[in-house]
Amino acid sequence: MKIISMIPARYAASRFPGKLMQDLGGKSVILRTYEATVATHLFDDVYVVTDSEIIYDEIVNHGGKAIMSIKEHQSGSDRIAEAVAHLDVDIVVNVQGDEPFTEVESLRKVLEVFKNDDKKSIDLASLMVEIKDWEEINNSNTVKVIVDQNDFALYFSRSPIPFPRDKEVDTRYFKHKGIYAFRKEALLDFYKLPMQFLEATEKIECIRYLEYGKRIKMVETNVQGVEIDTPEDLERAKKLWR
Repeated sequence: MKIISMIPARYAASRFPGKLMQDLGGKSVILRTYEATVATHLFDDVYVVTDSEIIYDEIVNHGGKAIMSIKEHQSGSDRIAEAVAHLDVDIVVNVQGDEPFTEVESLRKVLEVFKNDDKKSIDLASLMVEIKDWEEINNSNTVKVIVDQNDFALYFSRSPIPFPRDKEVDTRYFKHKGIYAFRKEALLDFYKLPMQFLEATEKIECIRYLEYGKRIKMVETNVQGVEIDTPEDLERAKKLWR
């Protein structure tokens, strides 16, 4: 089974433009993410996929592998699907470019899903981490996920799900961490299928898979990590790096 990692990287991020080129301990955020992903030794190859010559040059000039997107894309999955269409691979892992603290054990758990899926019934796998802080649960920048009894995703939302109507129920809340592992076929299907209204409303790309009946296996992890979406996140990341 050939497994590669693709790191989608846009320069013009809406909330924090240029965030991937910000300095983190003497190197850019995107370079830190690339190097951390390579250092896991879990992948046959690691690529950064980008629409930015600045990011492309940053990776290539430091000895890394990068691919320039040919078309304009609305999501990271679309960008990756274009890049892998003609590659001979089985599993493609999407590591977000703004997560420089890539953690080996969590990635290994995600990949185990496919190694144990002899019937190839799982289309993609992703990570979730329990959150208990109500400010984070109510934060629309935090994507929440609810799962069935076998940890297959039922829905993703920026709203608190499930809604805590009964405060006496001991409900657990999970944040979706932006690392996906796809079967190549599922990723290419995503690329061909048009966006539906739920994905368009929430602006969460993995909802498209659910809307078209794909199965997403969620894997629980205890590692929170740091996603760099704002300048404040970058300052937290710098403190953690030090």
